[in-house]
Amino acid sequence: MESIEDGDNNRVSNIIMNRPDLLAALQNRFQIANVIQNLPAPVKRRVKALKQLQLAQVNIEAKFYEEVHALECKYNKMCAELHDKRSNIVSGIYEPTDEEAVWETDNEEDDIANDIKEKVKIEEVKDKDEKETDNVKGIPDFWLTIFKNVAMLDEMVQEHDEPILKHLYDIKVIFLESDPMGFILEFHFEPNEYFSNSVLTKEYLMKCAPEKNDPFSFEGPEIHKSKGCTIDWKKGKNVTVKTIKKNQKHKSRGHVRTVTKTVQNDSFFNFFTPPVVPDDTEVDLDEDMKALLTSDFEIGHYIRERIVPRAVLYYTGEGLEDEGDDYEEDEDDEDNEDDEDDDDEDDDDEYSPNDNKNNKTGGDQRTAECKQQ
Repeated sequence: MESIEDGDNNRVSNIIMNRPDLLAALQNRFQIANVIQNLPAPVKRRVKALKQLQLAQVNIEAKFYEEVHALECKYNKMCAELHDKRSNIVSGIYEPTDEEAVWETDNEEDDIANDIKEKVKIEEVKDKDEKETDNVKGIPDFWLTIFKNVAMLDEMVQEHDEPILKHLYDIKVIFLESDPMGFILEFHFEPNEYFSNSVLTKEYLMKCAPEKNDPFSFEGPEIHKSKGCTIDWKKGKNVTVKTIKKNQKHKSRGHVRTVTKTVQNDSFFNFFTPPVVPDDTEVDLDEDMKALLTSDFEIGHYIRERIVPRAVLYYTGEGLEDEGDDYEEDEDDEDNEDDEDDDDEDDDDEYSPNDNKNNKTGGDQRTAECKQQ
C-alpha cells in the first residue's frame, strides 16, 4: 500500500517531469552543487567565508533600505501641503489665481486656437460654452478620469462603480514610520448616497529583512500583507454583491422552489477586501491566492509610487506617455520583419504552402514595476 509520503513524492516527481524548465533549473543547481562539493576542503572553507561576507553585505543593504524609507517619510510630509492644495483645487474649495494658472504651453495653445478662429467663426459658440461652464466646480471626475486612463485601474472599475467614484475627491499616501514598515492609502469621498464613510483606507505592510532560510534572495522592501476597511453601505447600495435566483429540486418529492442567493459582484470596491494572508509564513499558498496577492500588491504600489505623486499627468495622459520610456522594443519584432521580407523574396522564385508558417500575432501588456512576495 502506497504511503501518503510516497504519494506526495510521486506527485512532485510528475510535476517536475512535466515542466522542462523546472527540470533544467534543478539539474543546473545540482551540477553547481556538485562542483562546490568536489572543491578541496580549504577552498570550500574560503567559499563559506565569502558567504559570511555576502550575508554582512545583505544586512547592510537592509539597513540602507530602512534609511531610504525614512527619507520617503520625510519628503512625503514636505509634499503633503502641495497635495492638499491640489485636493482643494480639484474639489472646488480653492480657485487658483491667474498667476498660479499660467503654464508654459498656453501661448502655443492660444496660437492654435487663433488659427482655428480665422478659418471658422466660433466666437458665439465659445461665449455660450463659457457661460454654461462658469458654474463648474473644481475639476469634475478628476480621479475617475485617472482611473479610466490607466489600464490597470480601468480593468477594476465597473459601470456601476463610476457614479460612486465621481464623489472621490482625493487620494492620500500616509507612510508608516514605525516597525513594521508600510503605507496607508486614503480615499476621500464627498457625502454620497452609497455609503456613509468619508474615508476608505487600504493598509500595506512591508518587510525589510532578509529571510533566515534564504537571505541571499533579499532585494529590498517587499509588501507581504494588506488590510482593507469596512464599507458602511447604505441600504440597497452595496455594489460589491448581487442577488441571484436559483431553482432547487426536492430529492424525494420532486418539488421545485426558488431561492435567493447573494454572491460577490465585480467592483472596484472589492479592493478594500483583500485576501487574508496567514500569519504563519510557512503556510503554502495556492496559485490562485498568490495571483490575487500579487495583483493587489502591484496595484497598491502603483497608486503610491505613480498615481498619487503625479495625478495631474495621468489626468491629462502625459504620465502614460512617459511610461512608454520604461519599455523597450522587442527585438524579435525586427527579426520577424526581416523574416517576412526574406519570405517575400522567396515567393518570387517559388511558392510553397509552408512559406506562411511564421505568421504571428501578439502584443505586450504593461505592468507596474513592484516588488512583491
